[in-house]
Amino acid sequence: MANDSPLLALAAIISAGVRTLEDAYAQQGHTFPSLNEPFTGPGPLDGDKALADTTRLIVAAAHQIIATVRSPIETFQDYAPALYMTTSLGFVDQTDIADVLKEEPQGLHVNDIGKKINVNPVNTARILRYLASRHVFREVSPNVFANNRLSSFLVKQLPFEELKSKPTTKYEGAPAAAFVGHMSDETFKSAQFLPSYLLNDTPGYETSFNLAYKTKQTLWDWYNAPDNQYVGSRFTASMKGAGDRYPPSIFINGYDWKSLDEDSVVVDVGGSLGGLTLVLAKEFPHLKYVVQDLAPVIADSGKFWADTAPELISSGRVTLQVQDFFQPQAVKEASVYYMRHILHDWPDSTSETILKHLRAVAGPHSKLVVFDSLMPHACPDDSEGSLPPPPFPLLANLGLPVGGFLTLMDLHMLTTLNGLERTFSQFVELGARTGWKFEAVKPGILAAFVFSAA
Repeated sequence: MANDSPLLALAAIISAGVRTLEDAYAQQGHTFPSLNEPFTGPGPLDGDKALADTTRLIVAAAHQIIATVRSPIETFQDYAPALYMTTSLGFVDQTDIADVLKEEPQGLHVNDIGKKINVNPVNTARILRYLASRHVFREVSPNVFANNRLSSFLVKQLPFEELKSKPTTKYEGAPAAAFVGHMSDETFKSAQFLPSYLLNDTPGYETSFNLAYKTKQTLWDWYNAPDNQYVGSRFTASMKGAGDRYPPSIFINGYDWKSLDEDSVVVDVGGSLGGLTLVLAKEFPHLKYVVQDLAPVIADSGKFWADTAPELISSGRVTLQVQDFFQPQAVKEASVYYMRHILHDWPDSTSETILKHLRAVAGPHSKLVVFDSLMPHACPDDSEGSLPPPPFPLLANLGLPVGGFLTLMDLHMLTTLNGLERTFSQFVELGARTGWKFEAVKPGILAAFVFSAA
């Protein structure tokens, strides 16, 4: 294969991958889902890891072959105006068009869509045709549009007639729509100020978000403001969907929990309601757990545990504790302090504060386990935890399906929080600067870093 031209090699990856998918579905008596049909839920093979890997290779090769064969000017004519994809998705999210079309499998004329959403039908058609030309929605006949596999993913749980009257619960159970709303609203506005922020044209602001909204509040404080309940609830729904992407096996197998002695204390730092602790407590009942977060979150977590596993609270196996991780840590010499997707929210200076507070109370045998995204390089990399070399001539980080998503999230962290998705060396160096010695990393869609008290 390495002797083939890059173009032929890319085509071969796509061809072989498609045959693999088709054969796997055929063996189960199914056909591969049609893009033209609405999404009806996970299919019988959606959880197959091997097929997920095959899909990533197909997507990586497809994007690379497009970048290879079309002219540079056509590529930039696609990339530079990509803001119209963001704004168009934002429009259909705000107007709930996918929900309008939910009960119209044969499609609905834009005149009728326009009446339901109170928007000029000509302009509505222009937005929908832009999206349909990019495989979001279907134009089934002139000016008649229907949901397809992609657009139907934006359908919410509430009936269309109730969506406007229940803004703070609008996105419950609809993480894809919440993600689109989050990205096309406050994130999009903030991203427009990223060049000015990087060039320091307007000093005195911590992030592009602060510059865009002319506020000194962090994004978290801004979401908690009374006037922002709607966007705050939307962000929460989006993040819940993101968290659901990670199978429990990542956390169960990310550290040798079985090696810990009976009643060893494990602290979930910034643990929110404690969903991850619940997973671990059921799998490793010999340990004692402390779930820490700010007071309002811990107040909410009481109901979560009362509904899911009250016996773990009453027995003392799980303790809920108010703790700000920017303040000195209350639990001394725990066996393990662990955190999930905490450090990527913060720049190095702030992350150092968090880790130093933990190091100050760590015992000689304490461990720190960090579950976070591991940023791969786009070039070959032999550092620990790096991706295995992909087929020629794919980028080392597979481009769009892996490196593309993580670099997107990296810029998202930069824009909204001044956080970052870190490379292997950045994690190791961050640990070393705060007194934590790197021991091991288990790679995956969320990596597990293990540190010991140096």
